[in-house]
Amino acid sequence: MKKVRKIYDASFKEQAVQLSYDRTNVSEHARELGITAPQLYKWRKEFETFGEGSFHGKGNLKQTPEQAKIHELEKKLKDAVRSWRKN
Repeated sequence: MKKVRKIYDASFKEQAVQLSYDRTNVSEHARELGITAPQLYKWRKEFETFGEGSFHGKGNLKQTPEQAKIHELEKKLKDAVRSWRKN
């Protein structure tokens, strides 16, 4: 029998993480939410690493705010070089 994998949306994950910081027993909190404690700890680590950029879903690159800023500046530089070469 094939096990069906549950998919949780970003708001559920973020709320679960935020509430877990207020709880003393993370394992109990995870059971109440219907997830495993290791999964909740994984979400917490991801949230601590990427902050608001966490939980974007499949195919989206997770970046720290610094990485996102670097990516944005590299894109602007590339566009500026292209427009300079045209002139």
